[in-house]
Amino acid sequence: MKIKAIIIDDEPLAIEILKKYADTIDNLDVIQTFTNPIEAIRFIAENTIDLIFLDIEMPMINGVDLVESLSVKPNIIFTTAFPQYAVDGFNLDAVDYLLKPISYKRFLKSINKIYNGSFPQQEEILETNSIFTNSSENKFIFIKSDYENIKITIQDIKYIEGLKDYLKIHLTNGKSVLTLSNFSNILEKINHKDFIRVHNSYVVNLNHIKSIQKNRIVIDASRIPISETYKKDFFEKIKLQ
Repeated sequence: MKIKAIIIDDEPLAIEILKKYADTIDNLDVIQTFTNPIEAIRFIAENTIDLIFLDIEMPMINGVDLVESLSVKPNIIFTTAFPQYAVDGFNLDAVDYLLKPISYKRFLKSINKIYNGSFPQQEEILETNSIFTNSSENKFIFIKSDYENIKITIQDIKYIEGLKDYLKIHLTNGKSVLTLSNFSNILEKINHKDFIRVHNSYVVNLNHIKSIQKNRIVIDASRIPISETYKKDFFEKIKLQ
């Protein structure tokens, strides 16, 4: 059984990862990829597709609405960084729902659902944006960014900024590293007492805080907001009443 698939995601790095996984499977053929969901809808109408890997949060039209707009619905595997959409996905009879960052093992499990468990086990584990650690309180991590794993010293991280499906890691040398990940994953891997979440979109390294101005943290020239959700824990952490 040869599966003809397409990938729809407005983030090129997410497409690249899924395409890399799919290329390891002989009878899974990704025939096209799209960052523009409107172009994808036209392609689906004119071609026979067995499977769509579909992001949910996209400009112009989200993944749920896209599926509802199709007259003929192929198998759907939703891919997103937002677990709150899982119910919507399964209400549309999706084959599976993959939460980013997606591991190769989890990807194979989704494909197995289409093959009813008949797909052979793969021994090769591909790296995506995995962050590798070296101790209970780490001195460095490796971050997958584009085509390489970048070694980053923990204390060189000033703060981490959330950008939809990605994290932007701001460093003391003025540079930044972009990786496909989420805050839960990176905080678990960093596993360091000096890092704390202060906002839905920010984690800061306490060692780099210059000052606190009302509900904002000053790190160099950056002003990072402190949200009400994290304010109490943050102030307790720094012993500020």
